[in-house]
Amino acid sequence: MTDIFSDEPNGRYRLNRTRKLIRISVHRLRPRRIGLRNRILLIFVLGALLLSSVLALVTYSFTRSNLVDQRIAAETNQAITNARRTQNDLIRSSSEVLLALDQGGTAHRMIFFDSKWTSSSPLFSPQMIPPALLLRVQKDQKAATMIVDSLKGQSLVVGIPLPRINAMYFEYDNLREVRDALQSVRLALVLAAFVTTFVGIALGVFASRRAVRPLANAAQAARAIADGRLETRLEPTDDPDMQALTAAFNDMVATLQDRVERDARFTSDVSHELRSPLMTLAASVQVLESRRDDLPERSQAALDLLSSDVARFQGLVEDLLEISRFDAGAIRLVLEPLSLFEFTKQAVSVSSLPRTEIRCDDIAALVAIRGDKRRLARVIANLIDNARIHSGGKPKIVIQLADEDPPATNVWIIVEDDGDGLIEGEFSKIFERFSRGGAAGRRTGTEGAGLGLALAREHVTLHRGRIWAENRTDGIRGARFIVELPIDTSYINDEHNNDESLNDEHSL
Repeated sequence: MTDIFSDEPNGRYRLNRTRKLIRISVHRLRPRRIGLRNRILLIFVLGALLLSSVLALVTYSFTRSNLVDQRIAAETNQAITNARRTQNDLIRSSSEVLLALDQGGTAHRMIFFDSKWTSSSPLFSPQMIPPALLLRVQKDQKAATMIVDSLKGQSLVVGIPLPRINAMYFEYDNLREVRDALQSVRLALVLAAFVTTFVGIALGVFASRRAVRPLANAAQAARAIADGRLETRLEPTDDPDMQALTAAFNDMVATLQDRVERDARFTSDVSHELRSPLMTLAASVQVLESRRDDLPERSQAALDLLSSDVARFQGLVEDLLEISRFDAGAIRLVLEPLSLFEFTKQAVSVSSLPRTEIRCDDIAALVAIRGDKRRLARVIANLIDNARIHSGGKPKIVIQLADEDPPATNVWIIVEDDGDGLIEGEFSKIFERFSRGGAAGRRTGTEGAGLGLALAREHVTLHRGRIWAENRTDGIRGARFIVELPIDTSYINDEHNNDESLNDEHSL
C-alpha cells in the first residue's frame, strides 16, 4: 500500500488533494464577515438593546425595592396599631376574640391567645407562619416581619408579641397592590426598551448610511474610472477624517490619467510614425508583385512572406490607431437604423469568410438596431477572424432575441466555432489588449496580435451593449462569442405602422 506521505507520484497527488479538501472545509466553516454598514447598524442595535436592558433592570430593581420597603413599613405600622387595638379589646372582653380581630382592611389576622389559634380568615392558618418568625416573636418577644412565597407570589407576614395578655398577634398581607404596581412598571419598562431599541435601529440605519456614503461615492467613482471616465474625481470635503482619503484618491486618479494619456499619445505617435514607412513598404511590395513572373521561385516565396507580413503589420498599426482613439475619447459614432439580419449578411460578405453560415428565426429577422455600420461590421469581422484562427472548421452565426423575460429589449449575435473551446478562467481575459488566450500556442499561423477582441468590446460598449465568451452548450466542442445589442423599438414601431398603413391602402 502506498502511503499518502510518500514521495511517489500517487502519494503526492493524494497529499495535495487532502490539503485542498482541508482548505475547502476550513473556508466553508469560517464565518462570513458582514459588511461595514451592517456592522455599524449591529453596534447601534446591540448598544441600544444593552442600554435599555440595563436601565430597565436598574429601574425595576430600584422601584421594586422602594415599593416593597414602603409596603413593609406601612404594613408593619398598621399591624402594630391593629395589635394594640386587639390587645385593648381583649383586655376589656377576653371572650370576643373574633370581634377583636375584626379591624377592617385587606390583611388577614390571627392571634394565639388562651393557648389556641384564632384566625379572621380561613386563608390564614398557623402553618403559613414561618417557624423562624414564630420563634422570634415567641421567645425574643420582639416584633418581626418576613416575606414568604405563596401561590400568588410573595406575601408579607408580620408578628407582634402581646405581653399584657400573653398572646401573639400575626397579620398576613399578599402584597397584591405591590405586584400590580410592579407589573405596570415592568410593562412600561418593556415598552420603553422596545422604543429605545427601535430608536437605536433608526439611528443605526442613519449613521451607517452617513458613514458608508463616502465609501459608496468612492466605489462609484472607482467604477466610473474603470469604465474609462478618468476625469472622475471625489468632491472635496470638510471632514478631517475623509480629507486624506479624498486627496489620496484624487491624486491617484490624476496620476493614472496622466499615465494613460501618455501611453495613448505614445501609441498614437508610434502608429502614425509607422504608417509612412509601411506605405513605402506596401508600395515596394506592389512593384515586386507586378514583376513576380520575372523572379526566381525562391524569391517569389520570399515575396509572399513579405507581402503577408506587411499586410499583417498594416492591420496591427490600424488597430493601434483605433485603440489610441478610444483612449483619447475621440470616437464618434454615426448611428442609423439598421435591419440586423440584412446588415449581418452584408458584414459577413466582406469578411475573411464571406460564405459563413447565418441562422436567424422569423422574429429576429424583423429586429432593428441603431448602430454605426463601419464599427459593428468591424466587430463581426473580428469575431469571424477569431473563429477562423481557432476553429478547425467553419464558424457559424446565429441571430436571436436575448434570453430574457419578454418583451425582449436586446438581441444576440452569436458567433460559434468548433475549435478546442476556451480554457476555464480565460473567458474575460481574452478581451484584454494583446491577450491571445491560453490556446495561442496551438495556433497554426502567426495571425492576430490580441487586439481584435479588445476592439470588438470597445465598439460594442459604445453601442450600449456587451460582449462575452463561453464554451458551447449544445454538446459540440468549441466556443461561442455573444454580442448583445439593444433593440431599436421606435424603428420597429415605425415599420409596424408603415405595414399597417400599407395594408389599409391595399384594403382600400
